[in-house]
Amino acid sequence: MNQINFENRTVIVTGAGNGLGKAYALELGSRGAKVIVNDLGGSVDGSGAASSPADEVVAEISKNGGEAIANYDSVATKEGGEAIVQCAVDNFGTVDAVINNAGILRDKSFANMSEDELSLILDVHLKGTFFVSQPAFKVMKDNNYGRIVNVASPSGLFGNFGQANYGAAKMGIVGLTNVLSIEGAKYNIKVNVIAPTAYTRMTEALLPEDVGKLFSAQLVTPMVVYLASESCVPTHEIFGVAAGRFARIGIITHKGYVNTSATAEDIAGNIEEIRTIKDGKYPLSNEDELMIIQEAIQGS
Repeated sequence: MNQINFENRTVIVTGAGNGLGKAYALELGSRGAKVIVNDLGGSVDGSGAASSPADEVVAEISKNGGEAIANYDSVATKEGGEAIVQCAVDNFGTVDAVINNAGILRDKSFANMSEDELSLILDVHLKGTFFVSQPAFKVMKDNNYGRIVNVASPSGLFGNFGQANYGAAKMGIVGLTNVLSIEGAKYNIKVNVIAPTAYTRMTEALLPEDVGKLFSAQLVTPMVVYLASESCVPTHEIFGVAAGRFARIGIITHKGYVNTSATAEDIAGNIEEIRTIKDGKYPLSNEDELMIIQEAIQGS
């Protein structure tokens, strides 16, 4: 098996001053990547700013013989996203991979959630992924090569109490990824999603410390490094990553129940056939699902 390396590759890692992003940046730097270590340096809820988190990661990469530049722009604005990508281009000439890791939390039960608590999370997670990916995507198109790793969450895919804002943003990232992977396919741009669980400052209040030790950030890093590399084969896929377990997560469908004159009563009478997925299929576009619908109708 060939060694995965990032010689002559430039990688942007957002939110790289702590936790998962820091783990990714350090590993990429050790494998020869030129790393843009982006971090606003704020707290978990997004307030405040400081240069030290990004600076410290850059210093560690440099100490280990790697090459990195710190960037302190916010992903939550168009100008910030463009500045992050421009930082890579100005310092290293290009962008080969982006890991959209930056994130904050503003948890609150749905009935008590404010519009600001919704907007802040959408701005950082969903819009932030868009704002960084768009200028990077343009560079990648010109180079006919790119890798984008977006970060969703089990809270978006499966749901979690008190995280309506976070879950909505993370599931939105899945939708964004699906489209980018389709649009990037002919330019050799591969775009995938991870849904990680790790013990970081964002989750330390959710996981007891003894349990958290089983969910180290280092156990997520191998999947991210692979997806960001030239060796990456898949695109348009979701991967659950936690505690050394790596698994594809599918949005699947099946033949279902077909009745072109169905009433609500027919739905009630056949709800288990509708709900029970048999011989599941994994559509990767609207056209794929239409083919499944056509096959179901013709076979009914």
